[in-house]
Amino acid sequence: MPIIGAIFNPKAEIIFHMMKYIMRNFWLRWRFAGLRAMRLPMDSEIASLTLRALRRVLRATEIGSRQLATTTGLTPSQLLVLREIDTRLSVTPSAVAQALQFSQATITAIVDRLVALGFVQRQRGERDKRQIHLTLLPAGRDALADAPDPLQKRFTDRFDALPTWEQAMILAATERLAVLMDADSIDAAPLLDSGRIDRSEPL
Repeated sequence: MPIIGAIFNPKAEIIFHMMKYIMRNFWLRWRFAGLRAMRLPMDSEIASLTLRALRRVLRATEIGSRQLATTTGLTPSQLLVLREIDTRLSVTPSAVAQALQFSQATITAIVDRLVALGFVQRQRGERDKRQIHLTLLPAGRDALADAPDPLQKRFTDRFDALPTWEQAMILAATERLAVLMDADSIDAAPLLDSGRIDRSEPL
């Protein structure tokens, strides 16, 4: 495909950027050859370093969830739903589910908990009584004000700032990791949390 055509094809554009990156970093082959000559970490040690990096991610997720639970009593998924409701004056549960890519059943369970905590209020629509709208209550705003900056938001902001080719490489690498760990068939929401996302209490 011509380069001009790639501009109008998102998938082709990603491939183009990746190829450009590979060509621009061709010298890595020579560098790795030098590293092998210097007898630096072999395959088993590289695997250990990779597991260590994964462990750091897991620990960061655990620490972030614990800090959130200590300050607000919320789980990461509950905080995301609360933030999504806060961005709008009134929103339906289905709109929140679509925005966060959560299932409708998950949103219902999370909203039940937020209502029980006095953070969110359910109201029937004025025109259509069958429709439910969610609004944030003062206690919910206080919880948002006290909540630490979530790890997921920091990751998303920094990831979005990366060039397209680097985003594609990270995605490919993490998807490959999921395959290596027999986790590629597990259904998962886009959430940095190790527990059930619809649980009512923090871990």
